[in-house]
Amino acid sequence: MGPKKLHYKQRSKHQPIKSISNMKHLLLLAAVCIGLFACTTASDKVGKENLAVARKYMEAVETQNVAVMDSLLADNYMGYGPSVGDSINKADAVAAFKYNAENLYESLKYSRHKEIAFSEKEGPTKGDWVLTWVYLEIKYKDGRGPVYAWVNIIYRIENGKIVHSRTFYNEADVLRQLGYEFVPANS
Repeated sequence: MGPKKLHYKQRSKHQPIKSISNMKHLLLLAAVCIGLFACTTASDKVGKENLAVARKYMEAVETQNVAVMDSLLADNYMGYGPSVGDSINKADAVAAFKYNAENLYESLKYSRHKEIAFSEKEGPTKGDWVLTWVYLEIKYKDGRGPVYAWVNIIYRIENGKIVHSRTFYNEADVLRQLGYEFVPANS
């Protein structure tokens, strides 16, 4: 005896479902689908909250609002980049930005934002992260520029505060736009 054949007859859209068992299955399926699509997980909520923190921080940079920047950095904040050996703590980051806002930058403008939030569950990079990719325009108070750069900034966020950031952009390109030339040390 071979395998049983299943015969399926498509019913018209106006033909009622005749079986109570089929109706129960459809109701159960509908309930599961509604539950899956209507609920957001805790990680979705955290991701949205973390995106909001990163966006608020970038807005504070654009508006040169040092107080908001300070409020969004955790006391144990450490920032790295763009060069390999660059690192800065919260107090130094806030002081440096305050100085630059008062003396160096006429304006900073982010455009073409792309962000993503994710959680790393284990390992040395465990935590909640926001990755940003932006196009940055900088105008200087002394009339230089503007300069333009694609900038990647990665934030690790805990309890609504940025505890870690890593910034990447092409420093040489920015310096070339400002008129610098690169000459080897032995020339």
